[in-house]
Amino acid sequence: MLSREFDVLIVGAGPAGITAACAARKAGATVGVADDNPAAGGQIWRGTTNPTIEKFKQCGAELLSGLRIFHAPEPNTLLAQTCGATVKLHYKSLILATGARELFVPFPGWTLPNVMGAGALQALVKSGLDVRGKRVIVAGSGPLLLAAAAYLVSSGAHVLRVAEQASYASVTSFGRQMWNKPDKLWQAFQLFSELTAVPISYHCYPVQAEGDGKLQRVLFDGAERWIESCDYLACGYGLVPNTELGQLLGAAVENSFIKVDQHQQTTIKGIYAAGEPTGIGGLDKALIEGRLAGYAAVGLEHMEPALALKQARQFEALLAATYALRPELQKIATASTIVCRCEDVTLEQLIGYDSLREAKLHTRCGMGPCQGRICGPALKHLRGWQPDSVRPPIFPAKVSSFF
Repeated sequence: MLSREFDVLIVGAGPAGITAACAARKAGATVGVADDNPAAGGQIWRGTTNPTIEKFKQCGAELLSGLRIFHAPEPNTLLAQTCGATVKLHYKSLILATGARELFVPFPGWTLPNVMGAGALQALVKSGLDVRGKRVIVAGSGPLLLAAAAYLVSSGAHVLRVAEQASYASVTSFGRQMWNKPDKLWQAFQLFSELTAVPISYHCYPVQAEGDGKLQRVLFDGAERWIESCDYLACGYGLVPNTELGQLLGAAVENSFIKVDQHQQTTIKGIYAAGEPTGIGGLDKALIEGRLAGYAAVGLEHMEPALALKQARQFEALLAATYALRPELQKIATASTIVCRCEDVTLEQLIGYDSLREAKLHTRCGMGPCQGRICGPALKHLRGWQPDSVRPPIFPAKVSSFF
């Protein structure tokens, strides 16, 4: 078993993680950044270059790519798995910049091939999937739908429509409140200019996907009801924070996010969190919190401009209110709809159970390879079930990796 030791270990090489690494390196600390992807940047900067990534490459932090952390066997130690080895990572301070994943709301046909997350399709295209000429519908909720649609258009896809479940009034009210954020207004202007040929529909959502062996058409409901043929449905209802590692380490979670103080320290001394695990607030919040965590992890107190931090957290709250999921989405799954994709558990099989733990014991719901990362948040939305306790391994691991 390989072993590495760092003053500061950062889990996640997205914007928050690489910004934290740059800050910690200013104090001369040895810094390791572990990520299961081959390159730094996270989902938002995957396959791109920008000044922040270049600064990270030159700051002296070590990128430990292709590592997936699955266990915390003892204090100040994490176990990670690579393609061919197990690595023991020792640290003095730890920063959790583990990002977020997409929220899926089950509906009939959502498991058909070519129905996937909006971010997932974007990532596949960045990795080489050819969508030139393919008919794509982007559906769900949140500003990331527009970013995904714009990227797909630039990649040659024929984006038929963006279907947003939030109302037009809610989204336009959100836009009006961006008047004092010129950078975000400019980003929105750029996205809409790239989508001039793409219809954007509000108060609508997919209720059924159909096809012979793979997706061929989608039924929509909401303000109006219609069927549309397509090759891909890219569907995402916002983001779910990746808090599993923090919970495994004993950090407190409040309102689904890791609880932190003004220096980004969790309820565990020496363990910090930044970015989406502390609240879904976008790039600006991730960069600010990353810097705060990076400096705090090496004992330096760094004060971000109060206005910038306040605006970032106001934006987080505004996002949550604008794109809150409408109650109708709780009713689109039928009795035969698969809820747990890993174990093929339908909604009907969950009738009579009152918690995710009880459902696990009787149906194996949440016990597949994703360890409840897909069905757990879906069932929180559908049934109000709270996530179960987190136990190792938080990702599937070889038995030999524990020894």
